[in-house]
Amino acid sequence: MIHFFNSLSPDLKIYWAIALIASLIFVIQTVISFVGGNIFDDADFDTTADGDDVGVSHFFSVRNMVNFLLGAGWGGVCFSGAIASKGVVVALSVLTGLVFVAIFFGLVKILLKLQKDNTFRIEETLGKIADVYLPIPENKSGKGKIQISVRGSFHEIDAVTSGEKLPNGAIVKVEKVIDGQTVEVGKI
Repeated sequence: MIHFFNSLSPDLKIYWAIALIASLIFVIQTVISFVGGNIFDDADFDTTADGDDVGVSHFFSVRNMVNFLLGAGWGGVCFSGAIASKGVVVALSVLTGLVFVAIFFGLVKILLKLQKDNTFRIEETLGKIADVYLPIPENKSGKGKIQISVRGSFHEIDAVTSGEKLPNGAIVKVEKVIDGQTVEVGKI
């Protein structure tokens, strides 16, 4: 291995050194990320609820520097054997490093969208229109069921009414949340 490294040109030695060191740090970062730690940055990506990046300051982080050096080092190793011009090799290796950072940003943005909380909360049904699924007895004398769409998902919820009996298929509006499982509805 040492003989191989000594036989390289000075610029290729630099590319190999950058590529190997960045690869080692990248592997360490990846392992630490999978076990739940983050010793390199407190918050590489602080995001809003939409998953959008908050600012340009998050572009400059240890993780992104490692990604850039990983792409630039391996880009330099790959392009130096194929292209004679050292200036073009440097430009292409820098471009490769920027592409690595862009790919990382894209992957993180996709992963952060998976963190969105889609938990159903019965309070979200207030004021919404629903269909009676099982008849609802009059004057809160028993429970029926309604079928309601909240954020594109259908839910069956226990319902009572303070008015007359509501038959299957009636259109109702949620007027009040009784408890975590039951709502009060009124006929429209």
